[in-house]
Amino acid sequence: MTTALRRVIFIAMIAAIWEVTSKLSGLPSFMFPSLAQVFETLVNGLISGQITAAIGKSMGRILLGFLIAIIIGLILGYFIWRYKLVEDTLGFVVTALQSIPSIVWFPLAIIWFGLNDFSILFIVTIGATWTMTVNATSGFKNVPPLYQRVAKTYGSTGFHFVRTVILPASVPQIISGLRIAWAFSWRALMAGELLGGGGGLGQLLEMGRSLGQMDLVISVMIIIAIIGTIVDNVVFSRIERNVQMKWGVHS
Repeated sequence: MTTALRRVIFIAMIAAIWEVTSKLSGLPSFMFPSLAQVFETLVNGLISGQITAAIGKSMGRILLGFLIAIIIGLILGYFIWRYKLVEDTLGFVVTALQSIPSIVWFPLAIIWFGLNDFSILFIVTIGATWTMTVNATSGFKNVPPLYQRVAKTYGSTGFHFVRTVILPASVPQIISGLRIAWAFSWRALMAGELLGGGGGLGQLLEMGRSLGQMDLVISVMIIIAIIGTIVDNVVFSRIERNVQMKWGVHS
């Protein structure tokens, strides 16, 4: 039995259990909707554009915030790896900041930027930056010293040394950091949209809650899960597999 078939069967079992439980629970449909009701709401939302517009707004926010986080994380990771003083000071602070949930920054974001897209973008960026910094630093530090000595023997220095030796050798660790950072930023985005409004999938969740439409809430949760699964299993897994094949780790 293939992996895909196992997953389909497992999801079908969960769907069957959900459907039977919704029928036998005795709860009203707005509290525990059937899957038929959920998928009807999902299809109607896609056709009407309500859900597709929310997806577009959320994806625009996370892609921008994630890109900013990658750039900042790589730069900070480089300086922490390169300079002992920065590692002892900024590196220590970054490790501490990584333990703070990104949503905790939301009150400050509202004060600094107001209740708008900038505050949501801020916590999305914060959600990924520290994780990206820590993984980039670790990747740079784990570059084999032999590679560095050989490159320096052949006269490689400065930006050329970083571009041709440090970055390529740390790619596997950086890819792992990207996957983790994406997960953190995705969660931060949903939390920010739930609290901050401004459209997006998180705002649809809040609207479904306030109107007592659990079918809408579950529909949006399904969309969130599908997007997360596609990004992780299609985008990052493929990149990671290509990197492993290039390095001879995976055939």
